[in-house]
Amino acid sequence: MKQFVKIMKALSDPNRVKIVKLLQRRSLCVCEIQSLLGVSQPTVSNHLKVLEEAGLLAYQKDGLWVNYFVTNGESSPYAAALLGNLRHWLDDDPEVTRLYGHLPGISRDRICKK
Repeated sequence: MKQFVKIMKALSDPNRVKIVKLLQRRSLCVCEIQSLLGVSQPTVSNHLKVLEEAGLLAYQKDGLWVNYFVTNGESSPYAAALLGNLRHWLDDDPEVTRLYGHLPGISRDRICKK
């Protein structure tokens, strides 16, 4: 039951759900997520930590960058089920649709001016 509750709590925040939806489209770094959501870097990092601890996200280092991505849910049947369903849920939500529209123009090089 603890694992189920942890996953449900992780997905109880609208910004965390938006992060999962965005990462289902492509991997992103913290600065890209920050730019898309319009929230502070510490807030994004906290959301990512909660989602990672629930087994919904993982990351891979690429030089100076840390790329976050959605896991396959193998850590938990609850994670697998919810991630599978989230692929089909909320795509018509106005806020998710707006974020999807901005996703192609997001560039870490432009955001960080490097």
